[in-house]
Amino acid sequence: MTTVTVDAILDRALTGYDLSPKEGVVLLKQTDESAVAAIRATADKLRQQQAGDTITYVINRNINFTNICEQHCSFCAFRRDEGEAGAYWLDWTHILEKTADAVQRSATEICMQGGLNPQAQVNGKSLPYYLKVVKTIKQKFPQLHLHAFSPQEVQFIARVDGLEYVDVILALQDAGVNSMPGTAAEVLDDEVRQILCPEKINTATWLEIVSTAHRLGLHTTSTMLSGHIETPEQQIKHLQKLRSLQQIAIEQQYPARMTEFILLPFVGKEAPKLLRRRVGHDQPILADALLLTAVARIFLGNWISNHQPSWVKLGLAGATQALDWGCNDIGGTLMEEHITTMAGAQGGTNMEVETLQAAITSKGRPYQQRDTLYRLVVGC
Repeated sequence: MTTVTVDAILDRALTGYDLSPKEGVVLLKQTDESAVAAIRATADKLRQQQAGDTITYVINRNINFTNICEQHCSFCAFRRDEGEAGAYWLDWTHILEKTADAVQRSATEICMQGGLNPQAQVNGKSLPYYLKVVKTIKQKFPQLHLHAFSPQEVQFIARVDGLEYVDVILALQDAGVNSMPGTAAEVLDDEVRQILCPEKINTATWLEIVSTAHRLGLHTTSTMLSGHIETPEQQIKHLQKLRSLQQIAIEQQYPARMTEFILLPFVGKEAPKLLRRRVGHDQPILADALLLTAVARIFLGNWISNHQPSWVKLGLAGATQALDWGCNDIGGTLMEEHITTMAGAQGGTNMEVETLQAAITSKGRPYQQRDTLYRLVVGC
């Protein structure tokens, strides 16, 4: 494909045209500097049209309540077996202490996820345990937005307790869950998933659970774990599935949808050796991540307008660069980040609000605090 062909694709994208998967692959395979620069410029212009110039951030805290997990994903350095060195399972007191600290630091959101711990039960059932986690937080801090429990966790609860996905989601909503993380997506291609995470839910199940959440009024995010064994074709296949899912939510007038897309480049320094050797690098390749960030904006932006980099994975400098490649949000403060840090990420575990604001200001753009659903926090 020539640069002229790339220019034609980009010109059409600027008129509001949705890229075909084939066109998306053409853009992802560009290595010519001028073509890559044109892709970056187009993504930046579409970002301005679709999301504006203001860069947003959220004050939030991660609470990973356990790293004990029954699964063995090939990229994960976080999981432990029960009784293994480093294994933990937070009790209610520690969960409340972490939440109270977040509130003291002006957090509007708690992001709650954990390993699939078979012992996390109440009276032999998993759902009551998860409901107790939610109620423990919401009864004391009802003002907090609880962004909790991935599609994988929903499937885990349903499988253990013999429930339908709809029943699990409704129960979590009723208890106080306000939105669902779109994690455990990795790459929505079952050939890749058989290598990365063969014990996890398959592509169809992930899509079913997220679509069910939208139908029931529970907003979700969307993610992609990139830069490991997947091909450009598989990356675009993933984006196409996300776009189609969002189109369904909009066309069917579901009360909820995907609020954002977050690219999560692979960090493999402490990942299991077999995958690390196959991938061949320990840290993300920034140029690859930035190109995929731009193509994701061009491919998804008409349907998912908020795009966010991962400062944990790219480092703050890399995430700040991504603001020129289609991102309109720099993410959250997190306050404590374990999963990627244990994999060997160098971005850190906490980001102060002033540091995020300074990074945004360095791009000559205004900043604004938001909440989880991208509503602006007045007075900030």
